[in-house]
Amino acid sequence: MSLTDDITDPRLAKALAHPLRLEILRHLGDRTASPSEIAEEIGAPLTNVSYHVRKLRALGLIKLVRKTPKRGVVEHYYSAKRRREVTDSAWSQTPKVVKEALIGPSVESAAEMLVAAAHGGGFDRSDMHFTRNHMDVDERGWKETAELLQNAVRELKRIEKEALERLGDQPPDKVIRSAAVVALLEVPADSTQTGSAPEAAKQRRTGTRTPS
Repeated sequence: MSLTDDITDPRLAKALAHPLRLEILRHLGDRTASPSEIAEEIGAPLTNVSYHVRKLRALGLIKLVRKTPKRGVVEHYYSAKRRREVTDSAWSQTPKVVKEALIGPSVESAAEMLVAAAHGGGFDRSDMHFTRNHMDVDERGWKETAELLQNAVRELKRIEKEALERLGDQPPDKVIRSAAVVALLEVPADSTQTGSAPEAAKQRRTGTRTPS
């Protein structure tokens, strides 16, 4: 069993306490890169990056994807491992440093994907959808929103499964590569307008929505 089978394990928090390991995970995200590429991007010594890459692989957080001969040496390329779904109970017990390590690369990757789509025609379809809602809720409202989004994710998985069955052996041009980003987060206090909750809600635009 790898250490990451239990994300609440305090040993994982200790293993991720080094800031360079968090930086490496952020730079891998959903991409593949070698220690030398990462070292150049973050301006860190290659020996240090290589050492921490090995540690992250031993933890089960990243995986070796391929080996490529390059200038007389064999370069190793890694990518972050896809995480299993984590229950609310397990997430509540997970140390903050582990949460940051697991969620950080995914959030940054999603943000980069959205920006690339915005500038690359990803929102050109007439039935595309983008909504950004700022909400002021109580504890009950938060839980209701969380449950609603969890149900939405389950529906998305069902839709994809049925679509793949219909596609069968269809040619690649019949596949619409798409992405749905679902998130519920607390907004840092310093990024919201001051004032009472109802008053602040009136002051700002509550959402940006395009046709769907």
